[in-house]
Amino acid sequence: MTVLSTLYIICAVVVLFGAAIFFHELGHFWVARWLGMKVEEFAIGMGPKMFSRVRNGIVYSIRWIPAGGFVKLP
Repeated sequence: MTVLSTLYIICAVVVLFGAAIFFHELGHFWVARWLGMKVEEFAIGMGPKMFSRVRNGIVYSIRWIPAGGFVKLP
């Protein structure tokens, strides 16, 4: 196995893991909104923010450590 093959596999795993986290957290987000709860933040990743945007009073962020995510409720 070459170095490029190994890097390709690692990148694919990170992308697929990130997609699974995104859809999992999106489920929490949708249910919270459906039940009328206020959502303060929707984040993919952990640690410091890499990118964030505020829309309709909700902070959407992507964070540096691709190992989880969260939906922040009050």
